[in-house]
Amino acid sequence: MGLQTTEKPFLERVEEAKKDKFMQGSVAKAQDAQLIKREDARAQLGHWQQWRELGEQIRKETVRYLPDYLEEFADNVEKQGGHVFFAKDDKEAAAFIRQVAVEKKAKNIVKSKSMVTAEIGLNKQLLSIPGVSLMETDLAEFILQEDDWDEPTHIVFPTLHKNRTQIQKIFQKLGYKGDNDPSTMAKFARKYLRNKFIHADLGITGCNFAIADNGMINLVTNEGNADLCMAIPKTQVVVMGMERIVPSLKEAETLDNMLSRSAVGQKLTSYCTFCGKKQDGESDGPDDFYVVIVDNGRSKALGTVFEPVLQCIRCGACLNVCPIYRHIGGHGYGSIYPGPIGAVLSPILDGYEKFGDLPFASSLCAACTETCPVKIPLHHLLIEHRRIMMDKIHTDHTFTNQIMKIIGVGTGSPFLFKSVLRFGHVGLNVLTTKKPANTVSGFLYQQGRVGKVNPPLPKLMLGWTDLRDLPNVSKKHQNFRSWFGKHTPVKAVAHPQPLK
Repeated sequence: MGLQTTEKPFLERVEEAKKDKFMQGSVAKAQDAQLIKREDARAQLGHWQQWRELGEQIRKETVRYLPDYLEEFADNVEKQGGHVFFAKDDKEAAAFIRQVAVEKKAKNIVKSKSMVTAEIGLNKQLLSIPGVSLMETDLAEFILQEDDWDEPTHIVFPTLHKNRTQIQKIFQKLGYKGDNDPSTMAKFARKYLRNKFIHADLGITGCNFAIADNGMINLVTNEGNADLCMAIPKTQVVVMGMERIVPSLKEAETLDNMLSRSAVGQKLTSYCTFCGKKQDGESDGPDDFYVVIVDNGRSKALGTVFEPVLQCIRCGACLNVCPIYRHIGGHGYGSIYPGPIGAVLSPILDGYEKFGDLPFASSLCAACTETCPVKIPLHHLLIEHRRIMMDKIHTDHTFTNQIMKIIGVGTGSPFLFKSVLRFGHVGLNVLTTKKPANTVSGFLYQQGRVGKVNPPLPKLMLGWTDLRDLPNVSKKHQNFRSWFGKHTPVKAVAHPQPLK
């Protein structure tokens, strides 16, 4: 799949998302439900703001000394007989894993849910090996695979855009004959996937946290499929973003606690696993253990204002409070990382040319920053992306840019600014609704809205006024500044002291 999920322009994706009423309803329902569960789980923990500060400290410390922790982790993996490969980009990572599969003569590959494997386009590489069978074993990812590799719409809930009847039809292609009851379909999926596990010779997982001081991998799941991907196949490959590391088990324990409550509103998920290469005397686990540590643009954030984005623990809480995500869903972002975190991370990983629209897909309400368990200042980073695009690399070459410069000159000159205040009602009155109740509209545009921009009107007018009526502009002697200048403050009345 890769980081970019579609070639469609941003506005086209948004229009498609706006028509998908089921998706919008599902996202809204999930956001509302998660709000209750998440806040309740956090309240049970107690002192949530102090936990956030602790989580931020752990992640900041790790990112600040990332090379040291990665070296310590790699050394400990190799001491236990495992292998570590550092991949500079997606192509290098996917090619290495493909090489491992070929060398091990793997025919049946099972995968647990992993965003970074989707980011590097791993599935496509593995399916290019003749005779290889590949199966996503996370229930949601399994559904997407069987629906012709549909795109996920959420970091934690990938099939949020599908209803039970759609899933029933997908399973019917596999021989399912039951109804659309979720528990019945889940039983079918478990039975179907069990055979894949039994015959698997290569397992691939992601990584929630890598433990630097002992070389172990920490996975947090609810289905148990990741445990089977690790326990049964003789060869295991773990794929992790280079920032997904903590100093020790103590920090992993803290972040697991915060991750579960922020992601799914639980005290702890069903399975919290620590694993590595099979040791002497153990009955299960891989004989060959590989860890692929992926950069793929992450190092570009180090030492910059964007470094805090590497603190992310992929809980998806920012998606669950975002009003933009509520309306356009995951597909509207065109990245496997949707929502506020995707809008910050995607341009860093793959540039503004592909993802320059995403920092503007935000109301800057700061709900994402407020809910983030590790205190990433997401809305500030979105503003910084906008500043860089406008002021440093000048990505806007439209007439809008010139308009903003003219506005800057006007607002910077007291004479021009006062002139605009004096005569502004004359210039804007032709665009506004002249009478209430929409009986008579503006001279040029219906209800003061600009539905289509024709030259030479700037793009700036479209987008703002297509959803808003321009107000009737007051004449100078009626506006607030005139009133305030003539207003006499009312003196406060001193209240008598109460009798003792």
